[in-house]
Amino acid sequence: MIIEALIFIAGLVALSWSADRFVFGASALANSLGISPMVIGLTIVAMGSSAPEIVVSATASMNNNPNTAVGNAIGSNITNVALVLGLTALLKPLMVSSSTIRREMPVLMAVTLLAVYFLSDRHLTHVEGIVLIILFFVSIGGLTLISLKADKGDPLQAETEEELPKNVPTSRAVVWVLVGLIMLPVSAHFMVDSAVEIARFFGMSELVIGLTIIALGTSLPELAASIAGVLKGEDDLALGNIIGSNIFNLLAVLAMPGLIAPGLIDENVATRDIFAMLLVTGLLIAFSFNLRGTRRINRWEGGTLVACYLIYCYYLLA
Repeated sequence: MIIEALIFIAGLVALSWSADRFVFGASALANSLGISPMVIGLTIVAMGSSAPEIVVSATASMNNNPNTAVGNAIGSNITNVALVLGLTALLKPLMVSSSTIRREMPVLMAVTLLAVYFLSDRHLTHVEGIVLIILFFVSIGGLTLISLKADKGDPLQAETEEELPKNVPTSRAVVWVLVGLIMLPVSAHFMVDSAVEIARFFGMSELVIGLTIIALGTSLPELAASIAGVLKGEDDLALGNIIGSNIFNLLAVLAMPGLIAPGLIDENVATRDIFAMLLVTGLLIAFSFNLRGTRRINRWEGGTLVACYLIYCYYLLA
C-alpha cells in the first residue's frame, strides 16, 4: 500500500506539472499569435486548469470505473468552490470587480442545473455525453464572445495580461504543448490505478475516491494559483479561473463517462452529491452578490464554504 501511495503522489505531481506546462505553452503560443489576453484567460487557461480532471476522467472511464470519473467531476467542483475559494477568502477577502465574471456566473449555474438534471435519474447516457461535449465547444465560443465584448477597463483584462508568458519562442511553446499532451495521460493512468487500489484497501467506493482523494489532488493546482493570485491582488483572475474550470468540469469532464462508459451510476450521486454541488455553487453566487451590494466574498463567507466542505467530507467518510 505504501508503494501505491507513492505512485499516486508521483502521478499527481507529474499530472500537475504537465498541466502547468501545457497551459504555459498554449498561452505563449496564443499570445504570440496575437490572440486577446482575455480570450486566452477565459478559454485556454480555464481548459488547462481542467485538463487534469478531463484526462483522469477519460482514463477512469476507459478502465471501466465511471463512478470514479463522475465523482471526479462533481468532487472537483465542490472542492474548487468550498475548499479552494473558501481558503482563499479566509486568507484575504475576494473583490468581485469584473463584469466579465459576473456574466459567467449565470452560465455556471445553468451548466450545474443541467448536470443535476442529467444525473438525477442515476443514469448517464451516451446521448447526454454527446450533449455535454457539444455544449463544451459551444461554451468556448460563448466565453470567447464574452471576452471580446469585455470592457477595456475590466480588471480581469489587466490581471490576465500580467500573468501571460511573454517573448516565448514559438518552437519552445510548441514543445511544452506536446510535452503536456504526452505527460497528462501517462501520469493520469498511474494516478487513477493507484487511487483505485488505495480505495479498495480502505474499503472505499469508486465514487468516494473520485469525490475526495482524486478531486482534491486535481484541485491542488487551482488552490496554489488562487492563493498566489489573491496575494498579488488578482482577485478577479483567481475567481475567474475557478468559475471557468467548473464550467468545463461539468461539460468536458462529465462528458467522458457518458461518451466512454455510459450506464448506471452510484445512487448516492443522485441523492447526495449533486445537491452538495448545487448548494456550494449557489452560495458562491450569493456571496459574490451579497445583499449589501459590496460584491465581495468576505472571510466569514470563506469560512462558511470551508465548513461546508469539511461537513461534506465527514459525511462521505463517516
